Amino acid sequence: MSSDNWLIVGLGNPGENYRYTRHNVGFRVVEALVLKHHVKLREKDEAIWGSFPMEGREVFLFFPQTFMNESGRAVGPFARYRQIPLERILVISDDLDLPTGRTRVKTSGGSGGHHGLDSLISHLGGNGFPRLRIGVSKPPSANEGPDHVLSGFNPEDKIKIEKAIERSRDGVETYILKGPESAMRELNVDLEKA
Repeated sequence: MSSDNWLIVGLGNPGENYRYTRHNVGFRVVEALVLKHHVKLREKDEAIWGSFPMEGREVFLFFPQTFMNESGRAVGPFARYRQIPLERILVISDDLDLPTGRTRVKTSGGSGGHHGLDSLISHLGGNGFPRLRIGVSKPPSANEGPDHVLSGFNPEDKIKIEKAIERSRDGVETYILKGPESAMRELNVDLEKA
């Protein structure tokens, strides 16, 4: 198996009722890649996945079906079976610490309290995987935490998120083809109208 292959993991919760929530922006970026590249999806072992060729490498698109806090349970075995190293596993997630619609790319790091990332770090055996974070803003009050990430967006924020998803879809391709620095130049920009 070529080490040039990539695994793009969208974090989210399975089920139509979660689809447009803050917690599912990672899923939605990977869905955008599925649509762009006409990827045929299959379901197996707690995941929905598919792949497409990109300039001599195979890119796997992956949706864990375990619910957010157990995401690593599906990702770990798949990455090992496909022999994809940590540095070629790009994880896309929501981030409460970023304003809605803002995007950030990092080549590694901690979870920042994100339980989906905690699970991945545990099941992949390290935190050396790149991640693309999409801002969903903090809840208005501290006691709204869990409800906030499982809620949808108001009309103004929905526009910002749709633009962020489109930018992120293209940014994933930039990361694969041109490397992290190019992706950072493209995505780590504080756009006033993100």
